[in-house]
Amino acid sequence: MTNHPPPDPFWTFEHTAWERSARSYHNFWTRLTSQTIELLLATVQRGDPARLLDVATGAGNVAQAGVRKGMRVIGIDFSTAMLAQARKQCPEIDFCEGDAAALPFADNSFDAIVINFGLLHFDDPERALAEAYRVLCPGGWIGFTVWATPEAAIGFQIMLQAIEAHGDPNVPLPEGPSFFRFSDPAESERTLRTIGFTDPSITEVQQTWRLSSPDALFVAFYEGTARTGGLLRAQSRVALDNIREAVIKAICAYEKDGGVEIPMPAILTSAQKP
Repeated sequence: MTNHPPPDPFWTFEHTAWERSARSYHNFWTRLTSQTIELLLATVQRGDPARLLDVATGAGNVAQAGVRKGMRVIGIDFSTAMLAQARKQCPEIDFCEGDAAALPFADNSFDAIVINFGLLHFDDPERALAEAYRVLCPGGWIGFTVWATPEAAIGFQIMLQAIEAHGDPNVPLPEGPSFFRFSDPAESERTLRTIGFTDPSITEVQQTWRLSSPDALFVAFYEGTARTGGLLRAQSRVALDNIREAVIKAICAYEKDGGVEIPMPAILTSAQKP
C-alpha cells in the first residue's frame, strides 16, 4: 500500500461531481459503457477464474459480470454514492472505498485488473497505472477502456462543437489530464511500457448509444458527467440554452425508430505484467 498526497483541485472536482452525478450517470450511461464489458473481461482473463480488481467500479457492472464468469472480484471506487449503488445492485460482491492512486492492497494481490472508462477521470493516471502494476501478480493482465476521439465518438463531437460555437469552453475549471490522452494508441503504449508492462494491445470497439429522444444527449452530459457536465453548468443561462438547442438540432440526424442511435466507440487497451 502506498500513501497518496492530499488531493489536488482536480481530484476534488471529480470526487464532488461523482457524488452529485452517480445516479444520473447510471441512468444515462450504463447501457453504453456496459457494451465493452465482455471484451474487457476476456482480455484480462487468461486461463482459470482469476482474482479480479475492478478499479473505478462505479455501480459494479464489470464486477458483477466478473463474478458471473467465476472470478473472485473486489471493486473499488472513491465515490460513496457510486458504491452505494454498487452494493445495492451486487450485495454479494466485496466493494471498498479507495483511491486508484493509492490502492489499499499488498503487492501481487490480483491476477487481473480492469478500469472501465475510469482512467480518464484520474488526477494522476500514471500513478494509478503504476499502482495497478504493483498489486498485479507477475503474468497478470490489465485492461482499460476510454472513449475514442470526438471524430469517432459522435456524442462528444456534437456536445463539444455546440459548446465551442455557443458557449465558453474556457470557463474556469480545475485543470486535469487531457481527456482524450489515452484515445491515442501510441500514448497508451508509451505510458504502459514506461511503467513496466509488456505486450500492449489496443483496439477500437464499436458501440452504439441508444437514447430515447434528441434532448436526452444534452441531459446525459449535463446531469451525468463530471468534466463536460461541469463545463455546461458553468455556462451562462443564455449560452446554455443555445448549446442545448444546437445539440438537439445536430442529433436529429441520428434519429431512428422513435429514438436516437449515436456511434460512440471505445478504445480497449490491455497489457501484461512480466
